[in-house]
Amino acid sequence: MTPENLAILLRPYVQGVPTDADWPHIHAQLAVYLDLILKWNARTNLTAIRTPEEIVRRHFGESLFVGARLGECPTLLDFGSGAGFPGIPIQLLRPDIQVTLAESQGKKASFLREVIRALNLPTEVWPARVQAIPATRQFHTITLRAVDKMEAAVAEAARRATHRVALLTTRQAQLEVPALAEAFRFAEPIPLPQSSEGILLIADRV
Repeated sequence: MTPENLAILLRPYVQGVPTDADWPHIHAQLAVYLDLILKWNARTNLTAIRTPEEIVRRHFGESLFVGARLGECPTLLDFGSGAGFPGIPIQLLRPDIQVTLAESQGKKASFLREVIRALNLPTEVWPARVQAIPATRQFHTITLRAVDKMEAAVAEAARRATHRVALLTTRQAQLEVPALAEAFRFAEPIPLPQSSEGILLIADRV
């Protein structure tokens, strides 16, 4: 897929993104990223979504949608990053953020390292469970998307986030999202473009 085609598919997701974003560079980088996903997905299960157009919409678009709404964010932990969503697109959009991708599955962690090398990103990969990160290490914002054991993951995120937790989920799954510690408060859900059920939930430390 060409960077130009990527740009067309991503338009609904990037309204309100800072005008100083280097979109030609971002689209070119995403095209390389897409090629790597398709190559690796042929031999390992990175993502259940297989078509390039849906990968661009569901993975790249929704990740950029989150990145455009983070505001000030010096450090970010992508909890259970999988194939790099939303962390890598956020890193491309927001090079000012120090992004860490936490992924405990070895093959996926290896894939993340290859993407980082190919795109020449400063992103860190933590190839183990988030719980193994030293307790003294904190992050301004933590993102979660399609993680296992949501209740435990959200509780761990609340312990690690100094300012914000952002969840990409659905309206139905929202009912199963546990309440965060009293120190956090959820804002109103933000509907995701091109989705009838997808939402972005942001909880800020009070």
